[in-house]
Amino acid sequence: MKGPLFYAKILLFGEYGIIKDSKGLAIPYNSYQGALKKAAVLTEDAQKSNQNLVKFYQYLSQLDKQELVSFRLDEFKSDLDDGMYFDSSIPQGYGVGSSGALVASVYDKYATDKITVLENLTREKLLKLKAIFSMMESFFHGKSSGLDPLNSYLSIPILINSKNDLEATGIPSQKEGKGAVFLLDSEIVGETGPMVSIFMNKMKNEGFRKMLNEDFAKYTDACIDDFLHGNVKSLFQNVKQLSKVVLDNFQPMIPKPFHAVWKKGIETNDYYLKLCGSGGGGYILGFTKDFDKAKALLKDYKLELVYRF
Repeated sequence: MKGPLFYAKILLFGEYGIIKDSKGLAIPYNSYQGALKKAAVLTEDAQKSNQNLVKFYQYLSQLDKQELVSFRLDEFKSDLDDGMYFDSSIPQGYGVGSSGALVASVYDKYATDKITVLENLTREKLLKLKAIFSMMESFFHGKSSGLDPLNSYLSIPILINSKNDLEATGIPSQKEGKGAVFLLDSEIVGETGPMVSIFMNKMKNEGFRKMLNEDFAKYTDACIDDFLHGNVKSLFQNVKQLSKVVLDNFQPMIPKPFHAVWKKGIETNDYYLKLCGSGGGGYILGFTKDFDKAKALLKDYKLELVYRF
């Protein structure tokens, strides 16, 4: 048995903002993927995955009384007894949706009356899927928007206009230019839960709320607009402002060793960094007008190319 592949995702714009109802743009990232598999003899990692899936199964068994979604739980249990695990190359705690891909694969295989990718995806269907995935993924994070599994399940870019307004979207095709979006590996594992708690505490501060509603949302929305319309020049101006706002207001989410690197990008205009997911470790997202130059400047770090301008 080998299930279909589900890909990692990158939230290009909108981290934290989407918790508070501002815009976001998520794209699939198919350099990493995962699938449900079975094996007669399990490796140590596969065994660990199987045990986690058993806990997830127990969680879904309690949820199953709800009307939003129901699962073929007997089949799920029987597959787990037969040594099913989630075989994934998606790094965990890196902000690229490792639990999202797992949730998407379980929904795909065991949900009854599932909404499929082939249907006409109305806003109602997208919102229903997001609500189901939010409920499922809460098992991993305590509170989940449901966006990661949605992106992984549909494998198409998703524009979040607000909590109740989502749409599948297209992004401009890549150009063979010098500019790029890239991932920088912090080589630190981040945990979503603690970062979201820090954010929620900060939200109690009126000044922080004002910054989020005004500066952060303004530059995030502008970046999304520029990216979707291919306005590269304006995009870099807005990404620079967003990078500054994040450096000034989200310091706990930026791993300490990267504060200086972050600042240097803004000062030199050679690259701009922003959070990828909740931060605290994992990947940091970078934007540059000259990828070769950025690679040379950041030669001490592992970079991965995501998109070319």
